[in-house]
Amino acid sequence: MTNLLKTYDVVVIGAGHAGCEAALAAARMGASTLVVTLSRETIGHMPCNPAIGGLAKGNLVKEIDALGGAMGRVADETGIQFKVLNRSKGPAVRGTRAQSDMFLYRAAMRRELEARPGLEILEATVDSLVLEGGRAAGVITHQGHHLRGRTVVVTTGTFLNGLVHMGPVQTPAGRRDEPPAKALSASLKGLHLELGRLKTGTVPRLDKHTIDWDGLEIQWGDEPLPTFSFWGGRPRLPQVACHITHTNPTTHQVILENLEKSAMYSGAIQGVGPRYCPSIEDKVVRFPDKTRHHVFLEPTGLESDEIYPNGLSTSLPPDIQQAYLRTIPGLEQVEILYPGYAVEYDFILPYQLRHTLAVKSIPNLFAAGQINGTSGYEEAAAQGLMAGINAALQASGRPPLVLGRDQAYIGVLIDDLITKGTSEPYRMFTSRAEYRLLLREDNADLRLAESGHRAGLLGEDQWRQVQEKQRAIFALGSHLEGLKLPPSPEVNRQLAALGQPPIKTLATAAELVQRPQMDLESLNGLEWLAPSLDLAPYPPKVREQVEIDIKYGGYITRQADQIRLLEKLEALRLPEDLDFGAIGGLSNEVRGKLEKHRPETLAEAGRISGVTPAAVTVLAAWLRARSRAEKTA
Repeated sequence: MTNLLKTYDVVVIGAGHAGCEAALAAARMGASTLVVTLSRETIGHMPCNPAIGGLAKGNLVKEIDALGGAMGRVADETGIQFKVLNRSKGPAVRGTRAQSDMFLYRAAMRRELEARPGLEILEATVDSLVLEGGRAAGVITHQGHHLRGRTVVVTTGTFLNGLVHMGPVQTPAGRRDEPPAKALSASLKGLHLELGRLKTGTVPRLDKHTIDWDGLEIQWGDEPLPTFSFWGGRPRLPQVACHITHTNPTTHQVILENLEKSAMYSGAIQGVGPRYCPSIEDKVVRFPDKTRHHVFLEPTGLESDEIYPNGLSTSLPPDIQQAYLRTIPGLEQVEILYPGYAVEYDFILPYQLRHTLAVKSIPNLFAAGQINGTSGYEEAAAQGLMAGINAALQASGRPPLVLGRDQAYIGVLIDDLITKGTSEPYRMFTSRAEYRLLLREDNADLRLAESGHRAGLLGEDQWRQVQEKQRAIFALGSHLEGLKLPPSPEVNRQLAALGQPPIKTLATAAELVQRPQMDLESLNGLEWLAPSLDLAPYPPKVREQVEIDIKYGGYITRQADQIRLLEKLEALRLPEDLDFGAIGGLSNEVRGKLEKHRPETLAEAGRISGVTPAAVTVLAAWLRARSRAEKTA
């Protein structure tokens, strides 16, 4: 029962992927937490693709898990197909992906919230924020609740002034059959926050019994099953196949002939859509030379009749959706359970946020997820986790937790939003991370578990597990460095048997592993080494880490040098009240950018689009002069 007289440490608006992680993190850290959501039934809902992870997104899920978040564990528990994408490529660009039973995922995430001590759930619609002395102090609901909070986290997804488009029909909604948050959007505008407009979309849902599965390409998951969580537990559900089909010239012709009926092309939609996840209308128009596009037929659950045709996001009318679907192999007799649609919604331009995801102009107010301009469950959950952590830290008077670009994809995500902004729904890619060789999926626990433990999200057992892994990695690495092979005829004969060139000087086992066709297991083929080489005490994950560290050692060292330079720039903090107009040598354009973004460090200033290296040099000189003046004062 919600206590209306109580002041909560953290009030979270919304219980999508961002809201769930925010609330669970805050409550686990000991903060009294209240989640306000339209319905318990839609907690952790997957309104779009029924999957978690993928390229770069898998890194985010692993990082969420390493910090103590819930998404990875719930995805493992409810996954019905697991794959590692880019498995044949280097470790920096691999990504774990799980096809989920979306109904079981939602139920499992709801159980997480309902079972968490210190976390309460209220079904209501938030209409406005409460401010006291210019600081966020709670919320007011449409139902008349006045709820007090020391901090407030807004995670409204696509609900802010949401408008659903299906051909010429427009319906105020945040998702299908769910009302929008129009009053809250107006409230945020009234607080002088600058809002923009974005668009996203979803696909029609198909009746699996009306699909002709014969002849379609089958896609199975990986064996053994890759998982997200570092903390034990294995997938427990039966594994299923997905299927692949393709559009064709006839499909494209049907779409082109009805293009003016698409909300995207009729001018009805004002928001900007995701460039990297275009609608089928966009694909046909933008890529006229392509005669076909992949369509992945993905089950939404073990007991569900609903199939998600990934790749067919659309805002065409339902009858046109039916017409072009029936031109696709396997879908000639298909029936639509729910038509696809587009939704446009308001978002906060993210330059108005700090790296903690706190709103700069309104203390104690945080924002996370699609409200900050991102797309995807994983991007939302990552922000929700960090906003929840920092709201709880703020409420208890503790210093914030900020992850740098060199520490996590989460750090890259947040820094990109704040310094570069976004004019379209932001999606994470490995190419966005300049230190991606260090930010791999496999080492997320080594990078982030200490931060999660220090914040109070990870328990002693989990932290001890990471420390034991670190010790084992060090021990195996040292062992390999200490094993030396002489350039003897016998050693070279054994190397030749493995297809390896001879050694001419004394070599270590680690140096052999650096060779392209060598790995730890192949060292067992060297009889000279076998008596001293004992890999049995080291788990596969430890061997994997050591092998990666050895093979990519030179690149890793180079990136570490670059990070040390970055740290020096991050240490040069800019005063919050700095008058950029008083600094000579800056152009009016650069001054405008700096005044708008209000960067907190010199490094952050340098990452703002339009701030030149010359301008950074001017700022650095100003900081040096200021430091000298303070020392002589």
